[in-house]
Amino acid sequence: MIKELFLYLYASNKNELITNFIMKRFFSTFIIAFGLMAFASAQEVVNGPVISLDKTTHDYETITQGGNGACEFTVTNTGTEPLIISRCKGSCGCTVPKCDKDPIMPGATSAISVKYDTKRIGPINKSVTITSNASNEPTKVIRIKGRVEAADLGAPSGVPVKQPATGAPTNN
Repeated sequence: MIKELFLYLYASNKNELITNFIMKRFFSTFIIAFGLMAFASAQEVVNGPVISLDKTTHDYETITQGGNGACEFTVTNTGTEPLIISRCKGSCGCTVPKCDKDPIMPGATSAISVKYDTKRIGPINKSVTITSNASNEPTKVIRIKGRVEAADLGAPSGVPVKQPATGAPTNN
């Protein structure tokens, strides 16, 4: 600023110096104001209930037929109002979710337990749809995945397993 004042006092074209000085100040003020607006919008606070989960997918990896198909998802309300989960629905009858219908207060947690029927052999790729009053995601989909391997035929697991055919009729 002192430099500009010095140039103004000793310059031959004072109008040009005044214009340059005003433009520099205007441009600097504009940049600062724009930066403050960008910072303020990045700090936006979400009002209302907000659903957050500890994970969106549970991987069983490989489990044995008839094994434990239970898992749990932790729900946290990171919002400012109570979160109400109104519905949890599995993608098929082999996936049974259990949700607490009580309101989850701001900062509190709740659990969604999911039970998969491990009597079915093969890959697992199922989903559970959570419906709530969340302001960020009123409908949230969580997934379970993995693989169920057949139990040993001689193991006493209590799970009925189709025994292999002892012999087929032949035409000799």
